Amino acid sequence: MAGTARRARSAPFTTPLPSTLPGLLVVQPLRKRHCAGCRRGPLPLLVVEGGVPRCLDCVDLGHLVFLPRGDTALTRRAREESALSAVVVRFDRRRGRYERQGVLVEESGLARAEERCLADAEARRRRRLRDAGRRAEEDVRFAEAFAARIRHLFPGCPEDRARAIAAHASVRGSGRVGRSAAGRALSEGAVVSAVVASVRHRDTPYDQLLMSGVPRHEARRRIAVGVEEVLRGWREDGLGTDPAAGAEVDAG
Repeated sequence: MAGTARRARSAPFTTPLPSTLPGLLVVQPLRKRHCAGCRRGPLPLLVVEGGVPRCLDCVDLGHLVFLPRGDTALTRRAREESALSAVVVRFDRRRGRYERQGVLVEESGLARAEERCLADAEARRRRRLRDAGRRAEEDVRFAEAFAARIRHLFPGCPEDRARAIAAHASVRGSGRVGRSAAGRALSEGAVVSAVVASVRHRDTPYDQLLMSGVPRHEARRRIAVGVEEVLRGWREDGLGTDPAAGAEVDAG
């Protein structure tokens, strides 16, 4: 019985190996397998040679190290840096085919590949820092241009207020009007919309009306006169009037 079990473990492979993968193939067996040459086993990895399993040492691959799949760049470079390498596969019963599990590469080649990837990671980090600095400079210039456009349309708007409106409207990734195509083009409609939104929240009881349960459209109707008074005052290079006087504060 024991001899029969040993022969079964070193029996020929019946599942055809994939022919589309280039280079040497190494198999992760699903069943316990022993080397047909030296009888060692069970084998975690084997090579099918002459239709029978062979251990890595018997086929001169025992000095290679296993690199699992997952890092495409590291895998590619490890194979480039290795004079000898092999693809590791395992049969997937559900899919009925062999699936790639990783590669066997030379340890020194893997070390060199890791150094190259680390160097690339550092280069990417420096590039990200440069890009972040460039974007920050662009954002500052854009916010200044947006504030200048506000002051052009509303000469009476205080300079610090114009800068605050511009900074709020132009935050990158915010989806606010300043980041729209019209906003980036500094169109009058987009700039006026940003100013109106600021006045609505800061210079009228709009937020209080919303908090007291007044529907948004009704709250905007109630504060419309107050908003227009502020805008008129800023357009005429004046100080504007108290917008609260033109708003219906009653939430009833």
